[in-house]
Amino acid sequence: MGNHACFCTIVPPHMVDALAQADDPELREMGLQTQELSHQQRQQRVQTVPAAPTVAAMEAATDRPDRTVFDARQGSDLPGNRIRGEQDPPSADPADNQAYDSLGATFTFYYEVFQRRSIDNAGLPLNATVHYGQNFNNAFWNGEQMVFGDGDRRTLQNFTGCLDVIAHELTHGVTQYSGGLDYEGQAGALNESISDVFGSLAKQYALRQTADQADWLIGAGVLGPGIKGVALRSMKEPGTAYNDPLFGKDPQPAVMAHYVNTERDHGGVHINSGIPNYAFYLVADALGGFAWEKAGRIWYQTLTSGSLPSSADFATFAHATTECAHSLFGAGAEEDAVRKAWAQVGVNNNG
Repeated sequence: MGNHACFCTIVPPHMVDALAQADDPELREMGLQTQELSHQQRQQRVQTVPAAPTVAAMEAATDRPDRTVFDARQGSDLPGNRIRGEQDPPSADPADNQAYDSLGATFTFYYEVFQRRSIDNAGLPLNATVHYGQNFNNAFWNGEQMVFGDGDRRTLQNFTGCLDVIAHELTHGVTQYSGGLDYEGQAGALNESISDVFGSLAKQYALRQTADQADWLIGAGVLGPGIKGVALRSMKEPGTAYNDPLFGKDPQPAVMAHYVNTERDHGGVHINSGIPNYAFYLVADALGGFAWEKAGRIWYQTLTSGSLPSSADFATFAHATTECAHSLFGAGAEEDAVRKAWAQVGVNNNG
């Protein structure tokens, strides 16, 4: 298996850049600090991914998570001080408990829905660090663990309070251990989109929401009280999550006609993920019911089948999901929904 570990953040770089360029000196300083710490982490990120787990390790894995939460105490050394592990009582710090509970909810989602035992399917311990940096405006997966900043509480906040944020980041680990998708261009946008898909599904599963009951928002509750918007991204309506004087308008496209060609953020991985996000939403909406049962199963099987190339573009993924829908459910509503969704977002699908 190749090296597909990546430093993956929930808040896209263009939003952090906006903070670093803010007129407000305090916000500008916090934006610059977030950029600097992110740069350091990117340089330090895991350079080699552990080998795929053995069959014996997968068979020995239990159906219970192995969680540990650490506290960086506003520093940047990882993992920090151990605060809570399995069987320990709740902490006095809400962030510790939120991280612990959402690590567990994500494990439960993957195990109960897909029979996956942790992110590597072999019981990998789930480690998370809270209170990283001073007013650090992000949360990230670094190839080994989850890390949460506190945000500045004016523009961004509550990273540990959103299950979909935590499930999003842990899903980067699932992708990593499933063979990986290059973190560049359309493959990188698929990498980000898959994390949004399963982040949203984990939240829907915890709330037992059907596709039409779900909000399809990523990071609802992350935007601070002074920001005009509802979330970081919307899968149902890409491009509508926020429209704010500081952050600008949500730049996500929903269709290929508006695909953004840029060299920033590895070819716009956080922006162009709106297209496959919308395709997934369309499939889930067309099929109705609980989205993890059919649409989620198709996406999960496509990701973990071992046949998806790490350089897959949207058309390759569209073809793979269409074939997967057919193999799982035969010719019928599921395959039709997948084929129509990709056509609606303008992705050529010869499946």
